Amino acid sequence: MYEEILITLTGIGLLSIACQWIAWWVKLPAILFLLLAGIVAGPLTGWLQPDRIFADLLFPMVSLAVAVILFEGSLTLKMDEIRGLTTIVRRLVTVGVLVSWFIIGLTTHWVLGFSWELSFLFGALVVVTGPTVIVPMLRTVRPTARIANILRWEGIVIDPIGAILAVLVFEFIISGAGGGALGHTLLIFGKTLMIGLLTGAVGGYVLGVILRNHWLPEYLHNVAALTLVFGIFTLSNHGQEESGLLAVTVMGMLLANMKRVPVENILDFKESLSVLLISGLFIILAARTEFSQFAELGLQGLIVFVVIQFIARPAKVLTATWGSSLPWQERALLSWIAPRGIVAAAVAALFALKLQQHGYEQAALLVPLTFMVIIGTVVLQSATSRPIARWLGVAEPEAKGFLIIGANPFARAVARALNDKDYRTTVVDSSWEYIRAASMDGLNTYYGNPVSEHADRHLDLVGIGQLLALSPRSELNALSTLRYRGEFGGGSLFVLNPASEQDTTEKRKFTMPKGTEILFDVDVNYTRLAEMMLNGAEIRSTNITEKFAMSDYNKKYYGRSVPLFAINPKGRIYPFVAGEQPNPLPGWTIMALVPKVVEKLNNKDANLQEENEHG
Repeated sequence: MYEEILITLTGIGLLSIACQWIAWWVKLPAILFLLLAGIVAGPLTGWLQPDRIFADLLFPMVSLAVAVILFEGSLTLKMDEIRGLTTIVRRLVTVGVLVSWFIIGLTTHWVLGFSWELSFLFGALVVVTGPTVIVPMLRTVRPTARIANILRWEGIVIDPIGAILAVLVFEFIISGAGGGALGHTLLIFGKTLMIGLLTGAVGGYVLGVILRNHWLPEYLHNVAALTLVFGIFTLSNHGQEESGLLAVTVMGMLLANMKRVPVENILDFKESLSVLLISGLFIILAARTEFSQFAELGLQGLIVFVVIQFIARPAKVLTATWGSSLPWQERALLSWIAPRGIVAAAVAALFALKLQQHGYEQAALLVPLTFMVIIGTVVLQSATSRPIARWLGVAEPEAKGFLIIGANPFARAVARALNDKDYRTTVVDSSWEYIRAASMDGLNTYYGNPVSEHADRHLDLVGIGQLLALSPRSELNALSTLRYRGEFGGGSLFVLNPASEQDTTEKRKFTMPKGTEILFDVDVNYTRLAEMMLNGAEIRSTNITEKFAMSDYNKKYYGRSVPLFAINPKGRIYPFVAGEQPNPLPGWTIMALVPKVVEKLNNKDANLQEENEHG
């Protein structure tokens, strides 16, 4: 038995990594492949039998994993961001949620014959979308910036709100499971709310104070946060059964809104945790389903999915956009895109287990019904959203903008110059000083690590199709090209030469990923560019004409300027790269970093020429 458990755990880990890799490669949400892998490993082949392998440990494992998911989701819910949301997004995550919940609850009761309690619990479970499924889809669909921003923010905010709604409905069901009088049921429900709110608030405040005052070394932050989540979850459940999920949700919300509390590293920690714990969890949960359960749902389950896709979502969007200036084409695409994700799957599985223990036999169907909605929405919308967006005329044209790694003075100058030519840019850096300077320049910025999962959730890549790695940190440049190679494809990744002028040995050169181009020239590195900027160099644009060819341009600037980009008459931009320079023709524009001394010399030559012409 020991060897069988060891083989099973190893197999689940390998499947998790494989699913995550496939999802990254095909640009689809990982949850789709995790659920399919679990179905294949479980009911299809019989290799994975979670109830027999994990026995009494299965329920605690699922409970703790869901607690982590809800805590992480609530960490993204910042009140300042909610106050800054547009009216449409506020409506989507408030009255829109209620409209969708009501329609799904009624449909589930009437079509599947679920009890009212289970019907509205299922409705609460599937009102969430979440950034883990929305963001990969947006990068494939590439809708207009307005649609992308609405969907992205809806996914971020609705995740914890939907989880709280589901937890509250579940707590209400459990509090009345004993069949007592309504007054007793409300008393238990109130006790559950009070203990969950109080325990979560105390836990979040204590952890926030510890992090704010640096009472723990930084390397213990993630482990301490995870352990405290487990502790608060267990303590709350001990005080009142089933209040732990509410407690960890409140804990995350409070922690996210405390001032001067660094939570970025804790959020990033979820990237590794999701591969080791959460990915495995979904495989295990999917393996517990049975084809007989899907067969039991039958046509009625398909009808519920159709209502969710074609009635509940459009009704929600119609309510949220009523009276707004959004054209019908954008409303139509908003009505189509709403894939379900991690929170729905995990919470449904946990609640199904608990409700079955309380005698709700139909609760066993919550999991296959939720999985059916997840798989259906992800597959259908991933396959059709891009053509629909094009047909409606709300898809972005070819993404020609730039993601710029680094917000140093040279990177900011490049971003400003590109913006002046109507190219979209987003500047990324983990230096607050640089990001603040970029924001003051009016640049679109992202403060954080460009290769973190936080960037996956929050970094807006709509209209962005190329990467300029201009950071002085060669390792970060290389990691960024690896991370975004799948997003932008070959021929769209450009990086500064990592070798410095004083360190050019083959042994010390940092090997760049395949398909990456070295920017500008082999002798142009960050040190040289920084020195030029310090000495007052500026980025200038020069038009190539019949009378002023590229050879004249090279002669004018004496080889001391650094050509950066060439733009053809159609607006296509070509970065200058080592070993393969563009061949600008008349009508093209050259953007270059020009030292002040060169400009002075050229101005002097122009003045002398003018004096000679006038005698």
